[in-house]
Amino acid sequence: MKKKILIVGGGTAGTMTANNLVNKLMPEIDRGEIEITMISDSKIHVYRPGAMYVAFHKAAGHEFIRDQRSLLMLEVAFKVDKAVEINSKENFVKGASGEIYNYDFLVLATGCEVAPERIPGLKEGGDWFYSYEGAKKIARKFEKLKKGRVLVTVNFPKTPDIPHQCGIAPVETTMMLHDFLVEKGVRDDVEIVYSYPTKSQAVENGLFLQAPTSEVLPSIFDSINVKYKTSFTLSKVDPDKKIAYSQEGEEMEFDILMSTPPFIAAEVIRTSGLSQALDNEGWLPTDRKTLKVKGLDNVYTLGDTVDLSVSKAGGTIHNQVDVLIANIAGELRYGYPTESYDGKVIAIAQMGLQCGMPLWYDYEEDVKPTPCSKLGSFVRLGFNKSLYWAAARGML
Repeated sequence: MKKKILIVGGGTAGTMTANNLVNKLMPEIDRGEIEITMISDSKIHVYRPGAMYVAFHKAAGHEFIRDQRSLLMLEVAFKVDKAVEINSKENFVKGASGEIYNYDFLVLATGCEVAPERIPGLKEGGDWFYSYEGAKKIARKFEKLKKGRVLVTVNFPKTPDIPHQCGIAPVETTMMLHDFLVEKGVRDDVEIVYSYPTKSQAVENGLFLQAPTSEVLPSIFDSINVKYKTSFTLSKVDPDKKIAYSQEGEEMEFDILMSTPPFIAAEVIRTSGLSQALDNEGWLPTDRKTLKVKGLDNVYTLGDTVDLSVSKAGGTIHNQVDVLIANIAGELRYGYPTESYDGKVIAIAQMGLQCGMPLWYDYEEDVKPTPCSKLGSFVRLGFNKSLYWAAARGML
């Protein structure tokens, strides 16, 4: 009987998984033994890491958007349908259309979403670059900015040891903002304050979620006259007075509040009953080696919806995909998974508008700061604007 693989989610994780599964399982597909289906709530594929370039007028936004069907191999059946129910006992997902999608193997690649409403006043008084709408909004504010204070705040999930989306992004955008204001000739009249919560992931009272980077950031910020503040856990925002309040009892005025807002898993995950995350954040309990949802033998997950301690970023997904598809192929061919994920993350951080810093880490070793260069920035931007689309199609 034909085996059915269902992928829920048409972002980076879902698209790379679908196309690489086709490459891996082509013999079985040709023999009619396997079918692969993807459902997504949008016909458009949006590469979200590109939004930070839009925030500083270094991209318009259309460069990072494609038709989802055009990115998928012909062997992938694609349906635009929002998943509204996951029934792991009877092995089906229900769409908003009412259609039932049965599966033998399920891949949940539903990502995460911003939830600024979880901090009073942040939705009305804050700005962020994690969506294209948000990036365009803050870009207009940066363009008009002549003097004042930009306050950077960072929020972590309440579930322990879970990072926010793209852990390095607040550092990247702080340094990009510095360069942008230098280009505009107004840097001396704008104060940039980078703040960090008391508890992040593995660090307390620091400036980053891992110790090696947290320890080196003060010297980097000092070199570009960025002020920094530890132990500032954003608790509420007064959008009229433009004041940010911390759980620690401090308050800071701002002209622009550039915030990393709270993140939560997609609604279908939060209502599925599969997650035990705090505050209904929805992170899926994930086996750190196999990438299976714990307690479910035929359900896998990857990317931003997992409860693993590794970064919720594209540089993580690229490494998870290889493991996930090998394990599904192993189960189909041999009856057991064959690969183990080591937590590897490889990426290039955009440390300013013209400087890229290669970085990598895994479960056992924290990220180590490396030399920053124009070449690194060129590679990062080149990947985001062109090579990414080859990777999404399973060609890299």
